[in-house]
Amino acid sequence: MTSADGADGPVPVAVRPPDASGPQTDAVRPDPAASYARALAAPPADARGRAVVSAQLGRPSRGEPAVVHTCVFGLPTVVRVDPRLDDGTPFPTTFWLTCPVMRSRVGRLEADHAMVGLNERLATDESFAAAYAAASERYVAARNELGDPLPGNPSAGGMPGHIKCLHVHAGHTLATGDNVVGQWTLEHSTPAPCRGPCVTTEQVEHQLDRERTRARDRHRLQDQDQDRP
Repeated sequence: MTSADGADGPVPVAVRPPDASGPQTDAVRPDPAASYARALAAPPADARGRAVVSAQLGRPSRGEPAVVHTCVFGLPTVVRVDPRLDDGTPFPTTFWLTCPVMRSRVGRLEADHAMVGLNERLATDESFAAAYAAASERYVAARNELGDPLPGNPSAGGMPGHIKCLHVHAGHTLATGDNVVGQWTLEHSTPAPCRGPCVTTEQVEHQLDRERTRARDRHRLQDQDQDRP
């Protein structure tokens, strides 16, 4: 959660006009108060919050998302996802980076082969490797608080012995303040300039309309199944 939201309050999801005083030059800021406790306590997003996340991702949100970090515009940057999706599919990635600007900036790090150097460091720097492994243990323990352990109790993003997705690690750090690889990723992907809110009210309403249509279709199919002999 962002520090402006208060220690115990939920993160608001709201589209606000850009602040001309300068947020566009540094739109995503780590929260010094981020922790596992705060991330796990965040309530699931309501229908409008899910619509915002869906608009950011360009697909329906999954796994009862809960907003755990927001940008300076009050929009989700990271969501917490349940360890099992609606159909029961295991989903080990608990913290999902939704911000389009950050996804692009982290993607450029990956395209520049940053993970090659990070994996070399993981193999040669004992303190770095130990910190990474400890973050993996905390990640899995936090996920297990959300539901039963997944088969094999896997970590995410290659943890603990490999680094394969910097988006996972950036989301982990923004949500909880943990993870040395996520901290490195944020140091090299921020400040993150942004021209303004990445989601408009019209996009949110469109997503809400689509979800209402999907809900009606589901109910119609259920009614048809019940009417069959």
